Amino acid sequence: MQAVEVKSFLEGKLPQIKVEVEGEGCNFQLNIISDELAGLSPVKRQQQIYTHLNPWIADGSIHAVTMKFFSRAAWAERT
Repeated sequence: MQAVEVKSFLEGKLPQIKVEVEGEGCNFQLNIISDELAGLSPVKRQQQIYTHLNPWIADGSIHAVTMKFFSRAAWAERT
């Protein structure tokens, strides 16, 4: 599994987000930029992402995922 695959897949499923992916193989760090998800609880945010990643987790393509969520403004200040 390549980082670019994860990025394009998630951005295709959730067009309101931008994803920066680090890692390769089966371990990934996701930086998820979205004003829409910012209003949700941390658990609800992760559920929105895991809903789409679960098939890859189940078949072993992805083993470990860590996520950080940012609003667009917070991401702009960070970079």
